[in-house]
This record gives sequence, C-alpha cells and structure tokens, in this order.
Amino acid sequence: MALKITLKPGEKFVINGGVIVNGDRRTSLLIQNKISILREKDVLQPEEANTPVRRIYFDVMMMYLDDASHDQYKDKFTERMTEFMEAISNKDVMAKCISIIDDVNKGQYYGALMTCKKLLPFEKERLDYDSAQESASS
Repeated sequence: MALKITLKPGEKFVINGGVIVNGDRRTSLLIQNKISILREKDVLQPEEANTPVRRIYFDVMMMYLDDASHDQYKDKFTERMTEFMEAISNKDVMAKCISIIDDVNKGQYYGALMTCKKLLPFEKERLDYDSAQESASS
C-alpha cells in the first residue's frame, strides 16, 4: 500500500536520514515502498532531548532513521525506558510504555514514536508540578 504525504511550501522532512526541503508550492508525494520518513515537526534535535520522555523519543527516532547506529540507540533506549518505568506508577502511562517497548521490539518505530508523543503531556504536568513545588519551598 502506498503512502501519500502532502507537504506545505518550505516544509522539511527526513527520508532515511536525509533532510529534504519542499519547494515553494504545496506538493504531494506518493511513496511506493518502505522507507523511514519523518516530518520536521516529528524530528527532535539532540539538544531538545532534555527530559526523560524526550530522551526516550530521541533514541527511538534514531533507531528509526539511523540503521547503522541502531544497537547503540537501542541500548540507551532500554536503559532510559527502564529508569522511567521505575519512577512512575500511573497505569495508563505504564501501558503506553509497554506499547512503546513492544513496537520497538517489532521494529515498528513510527508507532513507538507516536505513542511516545502521548507521554509528553504527562511528563510536562509532572515537571511543571515539581518546578512549582521547588519554587514554593524556596
């Protein structure tokens, strides 16, 4: 089954690790075979991987885009996911973590990334709460 992607003018995307920029018009691409593709909005830069969930997301993203370094990122992913799961007790978040692990183990990295994105609001809520607690106790 083909994948159709419609790009905005100037929108960037990554195909198999290569960054491509759309021209000055709206464009549609029809992809006939399996590739690793991410839109700019789904790409996380290394300096943006500054929280536990974002680090997990980054490792999964790199496994998806950089096959040559797959094992290195899988080891980091395993370590970070284990630490994260040891620190949480929310059943819904735990279920999402298990889903991410399952997708990674099946090589379904895009699905793992989309599930990982769903953890960001939980993490933001917790980090904002922790920051507010620190400010209140100062």
